[in-house]
This record gives sequence, C-alpha cells and structure tokens, in this order.
Amino acid sequence: MVEQFRRKSPEEILKSISRMHRGRLKIILGAVSGSGKTYHLFMDGQGLKKRGIDVVIGSTGDATHSKLAQKLEGLERIPPITWYTRGEARHDLDVAAIVDRDPEVVLVDGLAHRNRPDAPLPTRLDDVQVLLNHNISVITTVNIYELAGMKELAERLTKTEVKIEQCVPEDTLSLADEVKLLDVTPEAILKRLQEDAGNHPLFRRDNLHVLRELALRFVATGVNEDLEEYREKHGMVGASGATERIMVSVQYHGNGSILVRRGQQVAKRLGGELLVVCFHPTSKKRTKEEATFRRAIVKLVDKVGGTFEEQPLQREKDVANELVAYAMEKNVTRIVMGQSKRTRWEEIWYGSIVHKILRQTKNIDIFIVADRSERDGERVIPTKRLGASPPNPYRRLSEEEMEQEIGKIRRGTLKVYVGAAPGVGKTYTMLREGNELAQNGIDVVVGLLETHGRKETSEQVSGLTLIPRKRIPYKNVTLEEMDTDEIIRRNPEVVLVDELAHTNVPGSKYEKRYQDVEKILSAGISVISTMNIQHLESLNDSVEQITGIRVRETVPDHILHQADEVELIDISPKALRQRMREGNIYAMEKVEQSLANFFKTGNLIALRELALREVADDVDERLEAWERRTLRGPWRQQEVIFVCVNLRADSERLIRRGFRIAYRLKASWHVAYVQDHEPLTEEERTQLERLRTLTERLGGRFEQYKAAKRRKVFTKLVQHMDEKGTTQVVMGQSARTRWKEIREGSVIQRLLREVRHMDVLVVADHTPDTM
Repeated sequence: MVEQFRRKSPEEILKSISRMHRGRLKIILGAVSGSGKTYHLFMDGQGLKKRGIDVVIGSTGDATHSKLAQKLEGLERIPPITWYTRGEARHDLDVAAIVDRDPEVVLVDGLAHRNRPDAPLPTRLDDVQVLLNHNISVITTVNIYELAGMKELAERLTKTEVKIEQCVPEDTLSLADEVKLLDVTPEAILKRLQEDAGNHPLFRRDNLHVLRELALRFVATGVNEDLEEYREKHGMVGASGATERIMVSVQYHGNGSILVRRGQQVAKRLGGELLVVCFHPTSKKRTKEEATFRRAIVKLVDKVGGTFEEQPLQREKDVANELVAYAMEKNVTRIVMGQSKRTRWEEIWYGSIVHKILRQTKNIDIFIVADRSERDGERVIPTKRLGASPPNPYRRLSEEEMEQEIGKIRRGTLKVYVGAAPGVGKTYTMLREGNELAQNGIDVVVGLLETHGRKETSEQVSGLTLIPRKRIPYKNVTLEEMDTDEIIRRNPEVVLVDELAHTNVPGSKYEKRYQDVEKILSAGISVISTMNIQHLESLNDSVEQITGIRVRETVPDHILHQADEVELIDISPKALRQRMREGNIYAMEKVEQSLANFFKTGNLIALRELALREVADDVDERLEAWERRTLRGPWRQQEVIFVCVNLRADSERLIRRGFRIAYRLKASWHVAYVQDHEPLTEEERTQLERLRTLTERLGGRFEQYKAAKRRKVFTKLVQHMDEKGTTQVVMGQSARTRWKEIREGSVIQRLLREVRHMDVLVVADHTPDTM
C-alpha cells in the first residue's frame, strides 16, 4: 500500500505524539437504565486489575444492587464531591483528587451527569476531558437517549416524555477510542427492574424494543462511517456487503413519485440509506411541467428522509455510463428504476439500459418497479401477511392441533448470544448467565462447551455440572460430540450449548448441532446457545463478499427468528484484534495468520455492522409481531416472491436473496427451475437437489417444471408466475453476451416486456471483496 510508505507531515507527527500523552476513552452504551452498563463497567475494572493495571473508581452512580457491590470489592474508590438539589443527593467527580492520585484508569458511571452550579466545569464530560489530557484513561457509561438529538427521537418513537434533563453532545461517541454497545433484551431488563419497571411508561415492553433498536442502528451507522473511511483509505470501491444503499433513478414526469416511494419502502425494509438522483441533459431546458415535477420530487424525498441530487448529463445515450459511475462512487447496492419504454427492436439496436448497467457494475442489483398505474393503482409494501379469517373460538381443536398446542406450551425457552466474530465474549457471557441462574436456584448444566483454551472462559465454568460428551468412532479415531440423549435423561431446567452452527461427526443422530438443540427444546428443557453472525444462512453471500471466505457451517434463519431472546455481544474491532494479539482467542502460533486473514480490520468492521443491523432487524420484526399498532403505511395485497433459478453455481445466492426479501415483506415465496433438456447429468441432479434442500431449509417452496425446448422456458415461468399472483420476480444476471442474446433471445428482456405488472429484481454477479 502506498499509504504505509508515505512520509508523515510535521502536523501528523505532532498529533501522534500528543495521542501518546492522552488517556484512552471507552464508552459503554446502553438502550436504557437497567441494561447492565454499571455492572459491565465494574467487570471491566476487575478484569484490568487482574492484569496489573492501576484502576480506581471515580463515580459509582446508583450502585446499590448486591451484584454491583460484589463487583466493587477490591477496587479503590476516590470519594466524590456530594451536593444536594431538591433534597436529592448528587455526586460530582473529584477531579483534583483523581489527578493527584494519577491512576492508569478511572471508572466513571453516568457520563451525562451535570455538575453542581459552582463547579469549575459544568459537565462530567468536561471533567473526563481533563482526566484524558492528564494521560488518565476513562471507562464510562451512557444511555442512547442521553445523546443530544437522540432524546427527541426517543421521545417521538416511544410516544412518551423521557425523564432526562442532562445530555451529552451527539458527537460524544466519536471522541471515544472504543464504543461498546451493551445489547440486552427487553425481557432481561424487565426481570432486573421487576416491580419498578411498571411505574414508568418508558419501561413498557414495546418502548424497550424501540430504544434497543434505536441503539443498535445508531451504533451501526457509526460503524458504517468507519468502514467507508477504511475502504477509501485502502482504495476499495463499490459496496462493502455489510449494509444496503438504495439509489432511485428518476425523471421529471408522472412516475417519479411512485419510484421514490417504492425506493423508500425498499430502503426501510432493508434498513438502508435512500439516494434519489435525476440525470438531466445539460442541453435541455426544463419545461414548466418538468419544473413542477422536480419540486414535487424534491419535497417528497425530503419527507421520506432521503437525499436528492441532480446530475448533469452531456449526452442522453450516456445515461447508463453516468448512472453506473454515480452508483459506484456512492457505494450503491441496489438501483431502483422504472420499466423501459423501448421496443424490442430499439433494445436490439441501442442495447438494454439494464444490461449495460449490470455489465459495468460490481455487486449492484437492479430493481425494476412494476407499471401498475393502469391496472392496480399505486401499491406499497404490506406490513404483515394477509391471513385467513380468524378461527372460530368455539370450534373444538382436533387431536393433532391439540398436540401442537401442548408442544408449544411444553417447549423450552431458547436464548442465543450472537457475535460478529470468534472471541467477542459469547461463551463467557453464556457461562456467566448460567452461573447467575444457578445461584438463583435454577438447575443448569453445560451440554457442550468450547473454551479454546481461554483461561477467563474456563474460570466461568465454576460449579456448573458438565454433561460428559458422547464418544463416536470415525475413521480409526474417536471423536466427541454433545450427548443429547443424556441431557434429556438428566432433564435439567436449562442447558448451555456452545457453537450452534457446529456440524456433528458423521454417524451422529443429527447432522447439525441446532437439530440437537431443537430436540432438547421439544423435551421441555430451555437452551442458552451462541453463534457468530457469519453462520446465519441467508447472510452467507454477504459474508463471502466481505471476507472472501465461503462459510460452510450455517444455521437456518428460522432458528434465530424462533428464539425467545437474541442478544448481541458487541466489541470494537480494535479491542478484538488486541485480544487476539494477547493470545486470548487462538493459540499464539495462529495469531499472525488470523490477523492477516479473517481478523483483518476491514473484515471485523464490516462483520460488526452486519451483526448490529441483523439484530436490529430482528428487534424490529419482534416488535411488529408483538404489537401491530404502528403500521408502516397502507397495504392492499399479499406479496408473492417468485425466484427463477437454473443450475448455475450462483443460484443458491438467488434463493438466499429471495428468502431475505420474503421475510422482510412477510411474503410467501417460491423457487422455480424449468428443465429444458433430458436427461440431467449426475452433476446437474446433485445441484438440483442442493437447491431444493436450501429452499426448504429456509422455508420456501421449490417447484420443478419441464419445457420442450429452451425458448419455451420463459413461457412456462410466466404461466406459473401469473397462477400464483406473483408481485416480485427475482432472477440472476444473464451470462450471455449481447450478440448471443440477439441470436437466442434474453429471458430478462422478455420478462421486462411481458410482466410489466410485476416488480423484477435482477441480482448482479457478485465478487468477493476482502478487507
């Protein structure tokens, strides 16, 4: 890289030297009070003390809980300055005493605190800045709604007035060397707060969901900025694969507003940013009608929270080239555009704009919006599936239905800790929770544990009972797996099961560990488990694009969606790489190789953003399922997704894309393959079975049709699309050259001409982009 050999300027040298004399700032961010920030603050302090770091406590906040008192043991405390307002005691940092004591690290609870009126500095954040300038590192805590700008948003989203008078500037997190999001489920917070939770409207279950999602998405946005900065510094172009950025291409006429609204709906459902651009010829003066449409589009884009830009176009025939250049510059992942008005002969002569875009871009999909203005009127994305009429409450359940209901009642609870990568602390946290449950009289056992030689993790096993592993002979060796039958025979209340995505040894009763977990749950035993975000089936392609590695061990998305609780264990890439260097993740001989490959900074930033957004989406889905009072707008009809596949290697990616779209839209979805030749080779039959298995594993319906010849494939597809009432078609980019398409025809072009009443998503060929 050129950057590493460039000589630093005098200013850069001075800046680097000044950083050496400044303390580090770590901020623990929570969604709400009760999320455990103070507990983790003191745990960090105890961990540093064990490593020989000089740590003191500057402020404990309201650390009165017995669990917090235990974590305070052995930590030196600098007495705060106590003062009273309205009869309530407040505690300011004694900055002079801390500076005089000169510790390496000071623990400061409640960063948003405002000091007494006669204090030398008005806020605790100012005090912290003084400590940092004295080369004293600070670990501190803050809630998401204590960030200026977030308070008003939190009030609006929760429809309640957040009782907080003190805030820190919104850019406070950017001052930190490390931000750790403490993700906790509403269920866990409500258990901790118990009776006190019901006395404040902020602690209603739905409000806790909203604040949790707000925190996840806020941190994800900051991580995305770090990722873009990293990619720009290392000369990477195009989309990262960690997040979506939707670009709507409009012209100043009647369908502009439809395209903007459709783009906004897609962006909202995918959790992405919305860009709207109009390429307007410089030689062409806008008419009064076009000026009117422009004002309306600009107003609409501002209303839906998008960004509008008008780009000059020198020659109209260069629109595809200009559009591609703009999309690549803005790291767009999906282009939304209207149906082409060109005839078949015009497309043959001038070429298809869609194909021009696909051939020139990298990792950018094209979404062609259906022309429904004449047939159905404007349609928006539905918020929930249209089901049949509610069942008659007086109808007696059948024996099979009765068994299903009893099974749901008997089924154990599933909680999954999710991380961005190995080593973030999932197993440690799982064991800590297991110990806390055991201390409260719950019968907890360890079903399967992978410590990877990590001392701090092994120490957490404590007094928990370990179920001996089952020994299985395989290829002249004896391997060990979780003994599911013994766990069920032992019948504990809770079992801890590490690494949910693990593939069992051939010859085991179940192929995958998550199947063992399902069996345990059905026996009425609750499970707490762990997994990394790269093992989620539908993210397999995004992970490969980010890391260049195809993950083979995956967990179907429905396992995570059906979990009663999903909790993210967050850690910054910098802190994770430091843990790796210290030998706390892998053996020392593997450290350098891991840091240079999977654990590269760019990979970790992108995977962290992927994890944050995925859990935020999960929170959003759970809230919407739990309470339907806040709909995303009107809806009229059920979405039906139709995925067209062939026997090319990239068809699995189309199926995963179809699933993610269907899940976000609450849609039914089908995957179709049309066989146009006989017989299939052994390789083709194997690939066909893989596609069928993947579809069914993700909850879709796989269908196989036959056509007499290749040119009849299109007719067969359209026939079944219409029969199913398809609203959106998903298909891959054509592998044919332009001349081959002229001779043999293009399925994509025929679809766009014949199914104008359907949306069409053309998925681009994706290339891994390692970071």
